[in-house]
Amino acid sequence: MNLQRKPTTPGEILNEEFIKPLSITQKELSDHLKCDVKVINRIVNGRSAVTAEMAIKLAATFKTTAQFWLNAQQAVDVYNANKTLGKHLPKPFVRKEAA
Repeated sequence: MNLQRKPTTPGEILNEEFIKPLSITQKELSDHLKCDVKVINRIVNGRSAVTAEMAIKLAATFKTTAQFWLNAQQAVDVYNANKTLGKHLPKPFVRKEAA
């Protein structure tokens, strides 16, 4: 049984560490990033992933790195894939000896 904690999503980080402390709205952020407010809302609510392009925009806006955002997204993606695959993972490959 895997007791690994579910990783914090990039959307949670965006909302809790940047949007709320800076007292900005999702609309203000979307206008600044020149994207639809639905994009920001979906990221914040965990319904969309942070893309490389969005990671670069967020990094420039909040003086972080694109890798910061992509690492957070990757942690969520790997966690979810592991949960989805579960016990259906293949066994380690072992080469059979030639006869």
